[in-house]
Amino acid sequence: MQVLWQCGEIYREEVDGLVDRSGLKNVKVLPFIARMDLAYAAADVIVSRAGAITISELCIIGKPVILVPSPNVAEDHQTRNAEALVAREAAVMVADQDARDVLVDTMLDLMENGQKRDSLSGHIKQLGIPDASDRIAAEVLKLMTTE
Repeated sequence: MQVLWQCGEIYREEVDGLVDRSGLKNVKVLPFIARMDLAYAAADVIVSRAGAITISELCIIGKPVILVPSPNVAEDHQTRNAEALVAREAAVMVADQDARDVLVDTMLDLMENGQKRDSLSGHIKQLGIPDASDRIAAEVLKLMTTE
């Protein structure tokens, strides 16, 4: 197993230190991933925050996902986003405060359970709207031509 960890520039030194002390050679730490499309394509399982844009991307990608909502957002909206997918059996959620204790085990369990991965993948794909930009553009054009 390989782990690609986008941590943000502000956490780079701390995360590099944790990985170095762990002795794990299969964890690549990056402050930013410029080609997220390639990272998603390479992934068997995705662990992610649960912002709205990310959720929309994940629904199109259709990979199994573990969502860890950020507690540092307005009105805890990332938890609501994650709960919406969990309710449809399209994602697994780990609360941020529990991540240190259970995230790795949750990830390993999912990696070992092909049936669960396939189920999550199938359900999240059903939520994707591949032509969303075309639909939005059509609505905008309709509004522009309506008096």
